[in-house]
Formats: sequence, structure tokens, C-alpha cells
Amino acid sequence: MIRAHYGIDKDPFAIDNPALLPHQSEIFDTLRVHCQQGGLCVVVGEPGTGKSVIKQALVSHDPKRLITPVVNRTLHTYHSVLGVLCEAFQIDADGRAVRCERRLIDEARRLNHAGKMLAPIIDDAHLIDVQDLRRLRLLFEDFPKNHNLILVAQPGLLTSLSLTPNHDIQSRVTYSVLVPRLAADDMEAFILRELDRVALPHATFTPEAFGLIIRAAEGYLRRAKNLCLGSLLETVRDRTRTVDLKQVNRVLLQPHWRERDQS
Repeated sequence: MIRAHYGIDKDPFAIDNPALLPHQSEIFDTLRVHCQQGGLCVVVGEPGTGKSVIKQALVSHDPKRLITPVVNRTLHTYHSVLGVLCEAFQIDADGRAVRCERRLIDEARRLNHAGKMLAPIIDDAHLIDVQDLRRLRLLFEDFPKNHNLILVAQPGLLTSLSLTPNHDIQSRVTYSVLVPRLAADDMEAFILRELDRVALPHATFTPEAFGLIIRAAEGYLRRAKNLCLGSLLETVRDRTRTVDLKQVNRVLLQPHWRERDQS
């Protein structure tokens, strides 16, 4: 709808094959180095700070050399996670856990001999049971040493790992990083860059609307993206091509935005 209204070829604010911000590029480059050396990396941040963008950049970076199976269903049991990994590696998931583990290890070694690197990603890792996380860590101990297990989570995972019973996992972390919220100038640069990417003029948003979006986003990339998209949809409804305060305020009056402001 937005593409047809503005006559553009790409969806604005899409995360497919994303262009990384400078701090995201630094994290991405560090993760790639750990893929070559071997590691256990922890990427944490509040919801909406851009962790998914970094994850997507890894997945789409070099699929022929860097294999990045992603486990999103972290509320499942250990055996279910094994099944997801087997599915990602395109191998048989039938049988007991020990058989799945053996197939995964054999496949990891085969990929290593073929000159490929492994970077399994566990998304929302703060939701996974610590005992299951420990079993996964032990499984990956038998993988070739040039693999990099990446845990993407909210900051509570670091608190959990700091507990004495979990020091066996924490002591094996080779890199951890907190993805921060963006400052106002960086948020402005992000929105303008996304407009440039889809060939929308900067004047699509009036200065007043632009300032309100940046303030309401509070440094969260996801909030800025959703607010910009919602405002653009309102311009479609109004049959105008410029986002002004009227469109932005109409989005901010929606219940989920009002509840967030009151909490």
C-alpha cells in the first residue's frame, strides 16, 4: 500500500538484508571474528534496540561459507531445540536425543571439513531453561572449534549467568555486548538513511513530525520503525504525501502507544 501510494519499489524500514548502523557493524564484525576463532557470544539488549537486525545481517552475510541455523522456539524442551537444529541443518531429527546429537556433531564436522564456519543463533535465549542451555553448551563443546554459538537475549540473561551455579556457562563466554538505545542524532540518521534507501525524500516527514517521532521512539529502533510506518499508512488514508503532526498523533493515540506512555 505504501509502495503504491508513493511510487517506490522497496518497502521502507524492512529488515531483510539490512544496512547496519555503526555500533551494529562493530558488533557484527566482532561476531564474525569469533566465528573464525571459536566462541560463545552473548548479545543482549532491551526489546526493540536492534538485536534482530544484527541477527539478520549474520544470517544473510555469506550463506555459502557461514552457516547460521537460528533457534527461535526457545520455550521448547531440549529435545525440541535439537529438532529445530536438525531441521536447520537438513538432517533427520527422528530418534532419541543422543542420536540427534550425534547427527548434529557429524554434520558440523562435515561442514568444517568443507571449509565452512558455523554460527548457531539462539534467539530470546533468556527464555530457555538454564539446564537446557547447559546441555546445549555441552553439545557444542563437541563441535569443531571454529564454530560460534551466539545467544541473543534480554539483559536478564547476564544476571542469570552471573549466579554461582551458572558460572560454568559464564566462564566460557568469549564476547558479550549490550546493544544500547540510540541517541537522538543517531535515530535521526537512521530514519533519514531508511528514507534514502527506498528513494523517499526527507521532506516526506515535516520537521515537527520528525521531531515528535524521535522523542516518542525514546531511542528504540523498533518503536521508530513502527511509528514511521504507522504514520505513512495514515498519509495513505488521508490521500496526502507528507507526514505531519496530525498523522503521527493519530498513531500515538492508539491504545498500545498510550498504555506504554502511562506505564
